[in-house]
Amino acid sequence: MKSSIINSIKSLPPLPRTIEEVDKIYANEESSIADLVKVLENDPMLVANLLKVANSPLYSFGKKIKNVSHAVSLFGMGMTRSIVLCNSVKKLLNVDMQPYGITPDKFAKISNLQANLIFNWYKQINEEKAEELYLAAFLQEMGKILISSDIIQDGETTSFLSEIKTSNNVAMVEKSYVDITTSEVTAAVFEHWGFESDFIDMIKYADNPSAAPQKLKEYSMALRIVKTIIPVNQPFSKIAINMGMTQAAQAGYDTQILENAINSVITRV
Repeated sequence: MKSSIINSIKSLPPLPRTIEEVDKIYANEESSIADLVKVLENDPMLVANLLKVANSPLYSFGKKIKNVSHAVSLFGMGMTRSIVLCNSVKKLLNVDMQPYGITPDKFAKISNLQANLIFNWYKQINEEKAEELYLAAFLQEMGKILISSDIIQDGETTSFLSEIKTSNNVAMVEKSYVDITTSEVTAAVFEHWGFESDFIDMIKYADNPSAAPQKLKEYSMALRIVKTIIPVNQPFSKIAINMGMTQAAQAGYDTQILENAINSVITRV
């Protein structure tokens, strides 16, 4: 890993106290939705972001969600934790995605799409795994923020972007410029913040699931398939979908379930 990226990770501030409190509530089996709502209501920005997500077309709740209690009851504690954590992480990082040719809003949308696709897909396979994968998919592209910053500092934005625009393998382009992929950077960031090792490793090996610990291979493969289908440079393109479906077939998944999930998400974009 480049020393500049290592230094960027080391200099990251700790996660906000609100997130620590949310994690404690989530980890406590005796905690209730009311406990989570009470913590969130102390952070107006988190509430605003949660309501914005709840009212987006991606979730199709059918009616306007006007308060945090309603949003949390619809999402559940696990997905609520994922959404507020993702928003908090983005606030701690300086988001400039010029080298990838997208705006911060587009980057946020792609993270949302990946999380939605993996949840819609995996809830037909294993609901417990779907919730675990939802958070990982939501956050797995965060390393791109630090890679983007490094590319800008090195004055390589134009050449990097020209390769990203036409590439079917974004990770390979990243590796050629900064000697590391987004998955590896994201894993290092969450290691810095003290996340559990399984969560870190399922993201770390998303570019190479066969190298993941045995118990995490399925998780890393699912993350890889989703980001193949929804890459930052050509989300839901015909090529991207075909590549992802091929990966799923080779991994032994029922591709009809995945295809249905893709169509479901696309209709709500």
